[in-house]
Amino acid sequence: MINAIIKDKPTKLFISFAAFFVANALIAECIGGKIFSLEKLLGIAPANFSLLGQTGLSFNLTCGVLLWPLEFIMTDIVNEFYGPKAVRRISYTAVALISYAFVMFYMSMHIPAADWWVSSRTAEGIPDMQLAFGGVFGQGMWIIVGSLVAFLVSQLIDVYVFHRIKKVTGEKKVWLRATGSTMVSQFIDSFVVLFIAFRIGNNWPVAQVVAIGLVNYAYKFTVAILLTPVIYLAEQRIEKYLGRDTAQRMKRAAMGQGEDAYTNIPAAG
Repeated sequence: MINAIIKDKPTKLFISFAAFFVANALIAECIGGKIFSLEKLLGIAPANFSLLGQTGLSFNLTCGVLLWPLEFIMTDIVNEFYGPKAVRRISYTAVALISYAFVMFYMSMHIPAADWWVSSRTAEGIPDMQLAFGGVFGQGMWIIVGSLVAFLVSQLIDVYVFHRIKKVTGEKKVWLRATGSTMVSQFIDSFVVLFIAFRIGNNWPVAQVVAIGLVNYAYKFTVAILLTPVIYLAEQRIEKYLGRDTAQRMKRAAMGQGEDAYTNIPAAG
């Protein structure tokens, strides 16, 4: 039984997608506590523009945004070949495991530290390892809640929009359903996380939340456009790996037009 599962190419591919999807989401959450300057990364001067009465705005983004576009590319690919149930399954799994990870982070932060470890890096400029550890792994509760809610809501919206567009376009216009669903879901994601984390959690003015959300979305919108060719490249590689006939059966099944997208397709390997 296990040998048949391991040798089945659609199953192996789904396991690989699910593993990367969860790992990438967890890494994005872990590095999300660092804010970087996009202008500085690109070697240009800060924008320093005004929006909705908020002045001095520039593209200061969480490092998590470097990885989140990959999540939505993965969502679109899984959606294309395995269908909405598969996307929801890996999304729920990711949220559950990220929640588990944060519980473990919280527990590890509150476990009493060894005395020698606390000051073990003093010579390297870290006077208190316990504070440094907490600073890296300890995010505000509202930020964690906002991030997880935004991730799950945006994933479910991405699935819905993707399939609504595909019902109209059929197999054509991959760029429209992939990029279009990502743009809509990322728009929702940009505002949900800020509203929960900073409006509810820190009582930011609504104008500030909206202004920063628009700045973040401008970045995500641009990245979604730039990464559109990756969708086509990924589909070509997947079809080559699975074989065209198997890939087409999976796509039809993903749209509810045939057998189950990834459990009843004969082994292609």
